[in-house]
Amino acid sequence: MEHAEGNKKIVLKVLSTLLIMYILTGVALFVLAFLLYKMELTENIVTIGITAIYVVSGLLGGIIIGKRMKTRRFLWGIIMGAAYFLVLLIGSALLNRGLTSDMLHIGLTLVMCMGAGMIGGMVS
Repeated sequence: MEHAEGNKKIVLKVLSTLLIMYILTGVALFVLAFLLYKMELTENIVTIGITAIYVVSGLLGGIIIGKRMKTRRFLWGIIMGAAYFLVLLIGSALLNRGLTSDMLHIGLTLVMCMGAGMIGGMVS
């Protein structure tokens, strides 16, 4: 019984951290879209902005989960980065009716998300 309650707390911590990460991502993407509209940014600038949003969200998620879990913070940061990426990948695949990027781009995004989460967990 105690073990099941402990697992519930862990799942709740992970899901609430993911929610915070996606709220940050949504706000940041909204700001980026506004800047794109007002300043007519180039595609390269937008791509850099999206990458920066992924990294900052991963860092924040790693910091938050590291503070919440207190042990194995880097591992929890990696898990948060992977979970964040997985939701992004599934959402993108559903919206685009398949994967539109090549495997190299997908792999690099996974590494960035997991690395940012790990670093966030380590500095927490």
